[in-house]
Amino acid sequence: MTVLAKRNKRVFCRAVVISLIAMIGIVGAAHAAGDNLTVVLDQAKLVKLPERVSTIIIGNPLIADVSLQTGGLMVVTGKSYGKTNLIALDRAGATLLEKSIEVRAARDGVVVVYRGMERESYSCIPLCERRNTLGDTSSFFDATLAQSVGRSSQAQGSPPPASK
Repeated sequence: MTVLAKRNKRVFCRAVVISLIAMIGIVGAAHAAGDNLTVVLDQAKLVKLPERVSTIIIGNPLIADVSLQTGGLMVVTGKSYGKTNLIALDRAGATLLEKSIEVRAARDGVVVVYRGMERESYSCIPLCERRNTLGDTSSFFDATLAQSVGRSSQAQGSPPPASK
């Protein structure tokens, strides 16, 4: 074999190895993305379920919750920050779907104000208003929540809850 033929063979082998590594990376990234579901805290996302699902399991229902809808749809709602998992089983107990659910904070239009160790969150779309956000100072969170609950109660015709 000539020197040129050996060199071309080495170049070809390197190109094949690099191509295989790239393909493995692309397939791995696509597989990982397919196993994860990202939901924003206090928001919902629709997910299409496989056929024949009879049981749905959420690893930690304090992080995410699901409700079944007609047409093979499920609504996933972010309840608290963190990561949990979802498993869907058929009647025989076979796994039809398994996903990780990650609940993240809203980023768009949210302003966080720090006053020393105290934290307050505001929704600024288009004007800044108080927002109930996990991690805010207790007094700020409780006051905002009390206002929201009182307003909701009045809208439903119930007397507002007694203040503490």
